[in-house]
Amino acid sequence: MPEELPGAPSGPDRSGSDRHLGVTLRPSGSIAPLRSGPDQWIEEGLPERPPNLVQPKQRVFLSLTLFLLTAASTSYFVSPTYSACLLAILTAHEFGHYLAARYYRVPATLPYFLPAPFLFGTMGAVIRMSPFIPNRKALFDISAAGPLAGVVLAIPISWVGVMLSSRQAIDDSLGLVLGEPLLFQFFEWAWFGSAEEGLTLVLHDVAFAGWVGLFITALNLIPVGQLDGGHICYAVFAKRSFKVAIACFLALLAISIATRASYALLLVLLLITGIRHLPTMDDSAPIGCGRQRIAALLLVVFALCFVPVPISLGQ
Repeated sequence: MPEELPGAPSGPDRSGSDRHLGVTLRPSGSIAPLRSGPDQWIEEGLPERPPNLVQPKQRVFLSLTLFLLTAASTSYFVSPTYSACLLAILTAHEFGHYLAARYYRVPATLPYFLPAPFLFGTMGAVIRMSPFIPNRKALFDISAAGPLAGVVLAIPISWVGVMLSSRQAIDDSLGLVLGEPLLFQFFEWAWFGSAEEGLTLVLHDVAFAGWVGLFITALNLIPVGQLDGGHICYAVFAKRSFKVAIACFLALLAISIATRASYALLLVLLLITGIRHLPTMDDSAPIGCGRQRIAALLLVVFALCFVPVPISLGQ
C-alpha cells in the first residue's frame, strides 16, 4: 500500500491523479501498489468490488520460478531443512495477505519470493496489491493476516529448533552472532534451564529458520509507513498513526546510531517508501473491539520477537 502523497484527498472520492502510483518492493510480508485502480469505491457492505477495478495479471510461472530459486538459495547457503522451515513461514505469511485480500475483493498478485546470494538465502517475499482499500476494517484484516499466519508456524518451529540446538562453550572466533529475542530466551530457559556462564546456544538449522521467521515478523510489525505494522497502526488510529510512525522511526534511528547502523538499511527503505500512510476509501467506519484486541496481541508478538541488535560479528 502506498504512502499518502502531499495534497492527496482524504475522503472516499479519489481523482485520477492517484493512478501514477508505481510498483515498489517492500520487505517480506508488505504490500506494493498496482499502477491503476478505481476512481472511487463503493459504499460499505463489502466484500464487493467496483466493476472498473483493474485486476493484476497472475504470473504463475514467474511466482513459481522465484519460489524454486529461493528454495535453492536457502538450501545452498544454509540447508534444505532450514529452507523448508523458513519457506513454510514465509508462504503462510504471504498467503495470509493474499487470501484476506481475495476475501475483500482487493486485487492482489500471488507472492513473489526473493532469493538472495548471502546469509539467509532470501530477502523475503512481496505481493502487489491495489492501494484502494475500502475501509479500515479491510485494511486491518489484510495487513494482520500475514503476521498472524506466519507467527503461527514460526513459534512451534522455533520451539522445536531450540530443542534440537545445543549449549556449547563460547567461541570468540565465531563470525556471526544473532541477537536473542525474548521468545527465544524463554524457549531456551524452558528447555535448558537458567543460563550458564561461558555457554551459548548454538542454533540447529530449524532454530535458525524460526529465528529468521520471528525476525521478519518483527520487522513487518514495526508501525511505520508501508510495513504491515504501519497498515495496522493506521487501521487502529487513522490519521493519528502518523505520530506513532514518527516516534517509531526516531526510535529506530536512535537504535541504529547507538548500535552502529543495525537498522540503517530499513530506515533508508522507509524514507523511500514513505512514513505517512494513505487513507482508505472510507476511514469513518470503526474497526471494533475484536480487532483492537488482535492489534494488542500483535503488539505483544512484536515485543517478543524484536531485537535491538539482530546480527553482530564475533571477535
